[in-house]
Amino acid sequence: MNIDVSSIMDVFDSIAPVLPILILIIGALFMPAIQMIFKRGKVTAATALVVVIISAALNAHMLYHGQTGEFSSLFVYDAFSGLLILLFQAVVFIAILVASVSRETTARHVGAFYALLLVATSGMCFVATATDLLTIFVGVEMVSIPSYAMVALKRHDSRASEAAVKYVIIGGLSSGLTVYGISMLFGLSGTTNILGIASYVEGAGYSAALIIALATMIAGYGFKIALVPFHSWAPDVYEGAATPVSIFLSTGSKKMGIVVFIKIFFVLFVFIQSTKAGMTEGMQYVFAILAAVTMTVGNVVAIAQTNVKRMLAYSSIAQAGYMMIAFAVLSQWALTGTIYYMFAHVFMKGGAFVIVAILIHAGIGETLKDYRGLAKRAPLLSALMLIFLFSLAGIPPLGGFTAKFFLFSSAIVTDLGGAVTAQWMWLAFVAIINSAISLYYYARVIKAMYVEKGETEEKFKVPVPMMVAAILCVLGVILMGVYPGPFLHYCSEAAAAIMSLLP
Repeated sequence: MNIDVSSIMDVFDSIAPVLPILILIIGALFMPAIQMIFKRGKVTAATALVVVIISAALNAHMLYHGQTGEFSSLFVYDAFSGLLILLFQAVVFIAILVASVSRETTARHVGAFYALLLVATSGMCFVATATDLLTIFVGVEMVSIPSYAMVALKRHDSRASEAAVKYVIIGGLSSGLTVYGISMLFGLSGTTNILGIASYVEGAGYSAALIIALATMIAGYGFKIALVPFHSWAPDVYEGAATPVSIFLSTGSKKMGIVVFIKIFFVLFVFIQSTKAGMTEGMQYVFAILAAVTMTVGNVVAIAQTNVKRMLAYSSIAQAGYMMIAFAVLSQWALTGTIYYMFAHVFMKGGAFVIVAILIHAGIGETLKDYRGLAKRAPLLSALMLIFLFSLAGIPPLGGFTAKFFLFSSAIVTDLGGAVTAQWMWLAFVAIINSAISLYYYARVIKAMYVEKGETEEKFKVPVPMMVAAILCVLGVILMGVYPGPFLHYCSEAAAAIMSLLP
């Protein structure tokens, strides 16, 4: 019997661009069965970690060797999508490590919980590879629906129940606005392909219907990244959800929203700018104002917070404002800085939430009062939290400083060592002022840990998986600060892959 091996290889070649995502989906399907067979949560968590490692190893291999390709003309694998898939895989790896030993995650429905995590991650990866408004929308919903369920899985907690209800209602509203915008764009342009829509806008110009479509889509996807004034859900959800879920949402879901903005609005307006520069200026100022207001509201409101999870939620809102600078500037260097900032944010914000998860697991709590005297009880954890908070504030030589330098400089210069531009200098100034404001509320946590006296100096044990997650995050923060070259190289290639789509 002769078997045509070439036909089998052709099948694998055709699905290669989405193979890392398919591995995650297949793994998600097996999670409930693994839990049913072994009846041990740690075995299920370990299996989920193995699935993520296999998917990440394959993706890293494809990214390192510069593989490109497309699947069904709807999904494209290139330097941008490969790098962002790697980011999402790092996010879920950290979240699984913490969830595997966390007392906040439910002891029931363990298989379903890890299946939801992997499905949501595959949705993020679909967004990273998508080239069409409909496939982007499907990817976003693959993240949103499992996220609603994961927030609600924290049983017998009124805060989680309230957060889940708010999340579902506001998430449903954002999906409705998005679908409305997509339908209007399709009605106007006759296509859902992003480059096709850009060609239409370039030729037809702005109309009332087009402005409404863009406004509803900005509002709909603005909910996903908690842009002001679409941010009200984030503090309640991050506080009410189990901390491993908060880690996943703050570091993964938010980055997925930024990727959506890059795929749609950055590509759309850079395409138009390349031929009709003056046509994009109005939208650039819209994004600039959204960026300035979001970073300011996030930082100012964070000052008043006494719950650390809630404070980190408002900090995440401010970080979204920083990353919106790229959509005002619309340059390759701004996009490079944003991608770099996304990676730095995963490590520093994810690491801060890991420390919060450890302290909640130890029964210490999540308010500033609970952090008093922590340096005496857990010197290493306090030192790690200090590094994460300093990085978030932009203190050198940590990754947060380097990321802010690259991102903020994009509003002043066209490239490193390039010509100075005055148009967006005010936006860089607002970002720098806001970064200084953030140091105040981060310093409050540091003061509670190192200066104020706690009620006890009793030591406590830290689960090994949680400590591994914290160490991985701090290594990322330090390496991105003192050795940014390799990270910047891949971020530059990812930005160039996006720009190569344009005429």
